[in-house]
Amino acid sequence: MTPSRVAAWRWSGSTTCRPSLMHVVVGLSGGVDSAVTALLLREAGHEVSGVFMVNWTADESGYCNAAEDFASARAVAEELDIPLQRVDFSRTYHEQVFQEFLAQYARGRTPNPDILCNRAIKFAPFLAHARRLGADAVATGHYARLQQDAGGPRLLRAIDDNKDQSYFLAGVARSAFDGVQFPLGELSKTDVRAKARAAGLPNHQRKDSTGICFIGERHMRDFLAQWLPAQPGPIVDSRGRELGRHQGVAFYTQGQRRGLAVGGVAGAAEAPWYVIERDVTGNRLVVDQDPEHPRLMARTIELIDTHWIRRPPEIDGGDRSLALEVRIRHRQSLQAAALEVGADGRSSLHFEQPQRAAAPGQYAVFYQGEECLGCAEIDRVHALEGTVAS
Repeated sequence: MTPSRVAAWRWSGSTTCRPSLMHVVVGLSGGVDSAVTALLLREAGHEVSGVFMVNWTADESGYCNAAEDFASARAVAEELDIPLQRVDFSRTYHEQVFQEFLAQYARGRTPNPDILCNRAIKFAPFLAHARRLGADAVATGHYARLQQDAGGPRLLRAIDDNKDQSYFLAGVARSAFDGVQFPLGELSKTDVRAKARAAGLPNHQRKDSTGICFIGERHMRDFLAQWLPAQPGPIVDSRGRELGRHQGVAFYTQGQRRGLAVGGVAGAAEAPWYVIERDVTGNRLVVDQDPEHPRLMARTIELIDTHWIRRPPEIDGGDRSLALEVRIRHRQSLQAAALEVGADGRSSLHFEQPQRAAAPGQYAVFYQGEECLGCAEIDRVHALEGTVAS
């Protein structure tokens, strides 16, 4: 399809803005989701091109399966008869995502690289590169929906709530969603697998990736140890009794139960131990066998760097308290909370029910009904017992 035959956006009878035939560049990752995204757009008659984004080159021979992923993406492109380009964004990723990722861990926080990656890579350099290729739109295999209104795109949860990925898209600027498509937002994962199988896509049985954005699946502590120095210290119970040793508070997170190497404690039950406090100053991990220990539970969470995809009119109208539904981790059920909006991007959430294992550095994502409004970084957690975690 030549550029002269590419039509502009048109309005359907609903409030959803649907594209006419256009040139769409798809981020092909090698997985089945992006493959079916390209398939659906091609079946709809669009001119489709693929871009495979390389954002990590430090150790491709190790955990990161970039070569295998690219081979899978290339096989899909050949099957669909679409061009595929391999583009290196690793410098941008390292500067804007990975350095922040390490800095947060070094401070004893638990960052979310997927939110940072979507904000810094997938809807900025990728979109700019696609436009240089003459694209009218870009598409990814995210399970989410976009709906157009007079103020621009609105981000909605996917129909399949189990696969919904709006949580990871909550840090993207509203303007960056212009010209973006999420064809899988109306489908279930079962539907996607079935379409891939029926079309004979070579990766229709490929396992879903669950690793860090663009870095792959790996043992987090071993990975971090390549970049952060070990700082061994004691693992103690809630009474201060030493039960073992850790390799560095930065390598653990609130609520963690695996990898503690604590067992056979005299007088203790044969049950898992959980990290209930990360004492960064004292370089101690505090653990307990109660998975809902009061030090793990919180009703109030302080936030920083509040980001709105669509700022609710109630706030601009002078009401500094907003009833929302919130997720503090991916796939968590929506939690009722009141957001107290403060100055300079600071705010706080007050939950109806105590929240377990809220971790500074992670993100609280805001919803009203189906719409994802934005997010903020968790800064301080007021546990039901003990000190404030920050």
